[in-house]
Amino acid sequence: MNARDPRSHGRRWAAAAASATLLAFGLAACGSSSGNSGSGSQTSANAGSQTGASTGSSGGKACTAAIGIEAPITGQVAQLGGEQLHFTQFALDQYNQKNGTSFSLVQGDTQLTPAQATTVTQQFISNDKIMAIVGPAGSQEVSAIGPLASRANLAMISGSATAAALTDGGKYPTFFRVVPRDAVQAANDADYIIKTLRPKQVMIVDDQSSYSTGLAAAVEPLLKQAGIQVDHESVNQKQTDFSSVVSKITPETGVVFLPWQVATSSQQFGQNLSEQGKKAVIFATDGSYSPGQFRSPGAYVSSFAPDITAIPEDADLARQIKARYGSFGTYGPPYYASAIVAADAIDAVCRSGQTPTRANVLAQVRKTSAATSILGQPIRFDAKGDLVDAKFSIFKVGPDGRYSAVPSA
Repeated sequence: MNARDPRSHGRRWAAAAASATLLAFGLAACGSSSGNSGSGSQTSANAGSQTGASTGSSGGKACTAAIGIEAPITGQVAQLGGEQLHFTQFALDQYNQKNGTSFSLVQGDTQLTPAQATTVTQQFISNDKIMAIVGPAGSQEVSAIGPLASRANLAMISGSATAAALTDGGKYPTFFRVVPRDAVQAANDADYIIKTLRPKQVMIVDDQSSYSTGLAAAVEPLLKQAGIQVDHESVNQKQTDFSSVVSKITPETGVVFLPWQVATSSQQFGQNLSEQGKKAVIFATDGSYSPGQFRSPGAYVSSFAPDITAIPEDADLARQIKARYGSFGTYGPPYYASAIVAADAIDAVCRSGQTPTRANVLAQVRKTSAATSILGQPIRFDAKGDLVDAKFSIFKVGPDGRYSAVPSA
């Protein structure tokens, strides 16, 4: 499948149609060849239809289908979920306008909880206009909905679920991700801690989610192999004060590794450190990348995606998105990439003269071969659904709370 990312050619950078950011109730009618914007055609997760997606190119009509998004649009990490939603909206807006397609976006608010993700997925499955899912966001959510989506031949293309187990053993054959898996992150983070920060002792604190415990379990033996003493603690993801854990930090503890999904929790941990006069450096991950919420000076954050404002080819895109939605971090761009994968797959089916079905769209997702992407790298999947040549980025929080990328160890 030839990727048709609308940011890959300058001629495709006309202004996108204005996005609606509120959930609409009831499935909107699919558009004509003029192309409804992805966000302008938003629908609620439980809307249904008796007809499948319609083919377009060969008959002169727009390639028409719905794409579902699963993200924590409300709840504890709504700031990150909102960013994921906005980038997906923007991607489909541009794609429809530049490719003559009519792809609508169906929002599914999971609140980063497996139970809610399951409910949303069941609604998506019953809506036979939906040909693919962008998301879900959390590894624990993928574990919950993987069997459902697989039985329905419904492709899931996540922009933030990194647990290695998700692609091991072929458990979820319709799952793909445009971000690295934890094994890549574990090696990357451990290497930086060992070679650059050089602590004698490290405290690892997981938050009991599958993402957190998996990454913690992968990093711990790498640190121990380097001769670093490790104290492994555990807290509940909903905990709001970490004074008791911080009190266990010894003067020899140079780094506290926080593989957490909630940035405000990492910020609270940093405040507790300061209150107790502890000098250990926080090394947080993924969900902590939120300059508006986690601003602990001197801390580090590893992320599954780059800062696209530092990628020259993304300069126009970054400016347009910032003008429309405001500042953003690293959670939105992978969802943009996932949306393009889904759109490309559906469009490829239409261009072949077929009517999109979940099965033939899934087959096209597997064939994804994008020479470039918003993430500054090609998008291809291996046989397990993992991104080929995936990379992690590390950022340091400055005295003013600003994030700056640091070179690998």
